Amino acid sequence: MKINPSNLFGINPYKKQSEKTEQVSKKNPQDQIHISSEAKKLQGNEPSPERLEKLEKLKQQINSGTYEINGKEIAKSIVDFYKK
Repeated sequence: MKINPSNLFGINPYKKQSEKTEQVSKKNPQDQIHISSEAKKLQGNEPSPERLEKLEKLKQQINSGTYEINGKEIAKSIVDFYKK
């Protein structure tokens, strides 16, 4: 008995896969981002004048080399943070 591969010539699995990929890419919408009004308010807030003054003072200390780090205070604040 002889078996002829009659329907195998019209099958191309790679073409079918590429067609499926094209269909999926057409269906997927683009990513979108939504920022809440509260987040917009937080982004728009400028630091207080006291905060700006403190930052400027720190910048000057760092640039002049007089800024000193107190390791005990940092460790204490870390411990206090995790005790809450």
